[in-house]
Amino acid sequence: MSTESPPTSPSVVLLTVAHRVEAELGAALAPLGLTVSRLGLLGHISGVPGASFSDLARMSGISVQSVHTAVKALVGAGLVRDGTARAGAASTIELTPEGARLLREAMKAVESVDTQLFGPDADPALRQVGEAVRSAFC
Repeated sequence: MSTESPPTSPSVVLLTVAHRVEAELGAALAPLGLTVSRLGLLGHISGVPGASFSDLARMSGISVQSVHTAVKALVGAGLVRDGTARAGAASTIELTPEGARLLREAMKAVESVDTQLFGPDADPALRQVGEAVRSAFC
């Protein structure tokens, strides 16, 4: 029987970290009435003015039908406006002032989770993951 440890898989490590991040973010966003998916959609709508439903679906990794459903819910919650006049028309989806306020609050929650998981007092391995992500993408 071999006593060697199996090789570490970056895919498995990142998937494990992703599940932890999603759970922590979900808990931090819940008091705001948001999910991680809705936060992502609000962020995309805010960051890419004039994005189409197809663009939002690609950025979010979900179907166009799911984006339509999610945007309809966000409109119902008063967080976004959908100025699309008719099916097939270019979309004019934008945050409402309440949606912008909620997104700012949500980003404070994200910062808190980032500090908790990847900040100076975090597990050293997670700090390294955070540093690697910042180095690669910031």
